[in-house]
Amino acid sequence: MTHAQSLSAYTTLRLGGPARAVVECADTLSLVETVTRLDHAGEPVLLIGGGSNLVIGDDGFGGTAVIVRSTGIEFGSDDDGPFVTAAAGTDWDELVAATVDAGFGGLECLSGIPGAAGTTPVQNVGAYGVEVGDLLRGVELLDRTTGGREWVAPSDLGLGYRTSKLKGADTHVVLTVSFRLNADAVSEPIAYRELAQRLGVDEGATASARLVREVVLGLRVGKGMVLDAEDHDTWSAGSFFTNPVIGDDRIDRVIAAITDRVGDDVRIPRFPADGGTKLSAGWLIERAGFTRGYPDEQAPARLSTKHTLALTNRGDATTDDLVTLAADVRDGVRDAFGVELHPEPVFVSCSLPR
Repeated sequence: MTHAQSLSAYTTLRLGGPARAVVECADTLSLVETVTRLDHAGEPVLLIGGGSNLVIGDDGFGGTAVIVRSTGIEFGSDDDGPFVTAAAGTDWDELVAATVDAGFGGLECLSGIPGAAGTTPVQNVGAYGVEVGDLLRGVELLDRTTGGREWVAPSDLGLGYRTSKLKGADTHVVLTVSFRLNADAVSEPIAYRELAQRLGVDEGATASARLVREVVLGLRVGKGMVLDAEDHDTWSAGSFFTNPVIGDDRIDRVIAAITDRVGDDVRIPRFPADGGTKLSAGWLIERAGFTRGYPDEQAPARLSTKHTLALTNRGDATTDDLVTLAADVRDGVRDAFGVELHPEPVFVSCSLPR
């Protein structure tokens, strides 16, 4: 255990003040024992996996940060086909790579996403037309109220667009995750237009899982969405805002507001979604007048120079700098189109100013 240690080293934004103490758990048993001990002592606990979806305030966390380092990947099969099981702290992209190297498909569209495997169902992580919930087989949880461990089915997790019952809750700890896989290295159906075009296949077709992984990694690198210590465009929390879903009662007014600003001849990206129509947050940010690298080269926190949906630390930013920028972008989109953007990361000891 270390004391009064900055948490910036544990987040991909490289931001965050100190915790009262930091404990790293190298295996599942130590994770269970540590969280249980701290809970019994009444100590506030902040669980950190890969830190890729976390914004921690400059004042830090008034408790103990538990760093999940448990690793391990096992393959198996049952009547429903092949699957893979991984400890919560396993690096997500290493897990995806291992499935492809073992001759399986399914997770390839989620290549290059930073973070730990155990955090993926919490957020129902998704990219290029695939979500974790599409392939999730089960999650082993520690119940912090009873101290018991149990496997939970995906249907019990309340999985939705970038959310689940686990997000923002302190009642359970993810210990292990398990995912269904496709045999014979066959990818999931390609549902994302840009990816289908790069692969040269029709939407809905399948392809080699290895090829899809390579193309997805290339796309993500081009958008600054693969971690690189030398590239400050990757010092981010990934896509900072979720794509807004506009209800049927408002969509016509929103489309009219967008058209007034960008013109009738511009194609507005929109997709069917539960509860209405999903719009592209990145597209709205750009059409509201925010450019890549906004606000300027001297700003310590600014939009990525590769992708306007990523808010980045240029090396000496504070969390306050970042949330101020986020509020500026949110307010600009709301003023331009009447659309409220909502942040995707989890906030700890900070929040967006109103």
